[in-house]
Amino acid sequence: MAGYRKLGRNSNQRKALIRSQVTSLLYNGKIVTTEAKAKEVKKVAEGLIALAVKEKDNFETVTVTAKVARKDKDGKRVKEVVDGKKVTVFDTVEKEIQKDKASRLHARRQMLRVFYGVTKVPTEAAGKKKNTVAVDMPKKMFEEIAPKYADRNGGYTRIVKIGQRKGDGAMEVLLELV
Repeated sequence: MAGYRKLGRNSNQRKALIRSQVTSLLYNGKIVTTEAKAKEVKKVAEGLIALAVKEKDNFETVTVTAKVARKDKDGKRVKEVVDGKKVTVFDTVEKEIQKDKASRLHARRQMLRVFYGVTKVPTEAAGKKKNTVAVDMPKKMFEEIAPKYADRNGGYTRIVKIGQRKGDGAMEVLLELV
């Protein structure tokens, strides 16, 4: 007996399907799919959420100094003349960043193995490439999803049966985060 459902696909197609559905579930909070697919997606999603909950506070805050080019009101670099040459003016900036510890970095990379890239498109710029923003899914997992489930021991998702699909009679379900 197999340890997983084959879903009528070869291994590459099956992995791609599960990856895409896990990504959309964790980005949107819920998806509608068939019961068999939902059960497979649930396994992967719950494992990722458990990983995020375990590693959510495993970082250190570090102060970093960096040289940043000074910019004018148009966003262009400010240049001044030194010894007959135009040279860009730099300012020294101190910034506090979160530096992942080794286990959290490993967890982030494991998540990136599963997630596909997500691009957020603002509603006013729908259909245009300008103003789109790439979403950092591991960051969303650590900062938004993990704190929500910190006091919970598993059972992060729920499957609600909707009914049979009109076309082929497959049982459709709603897979959502609790």
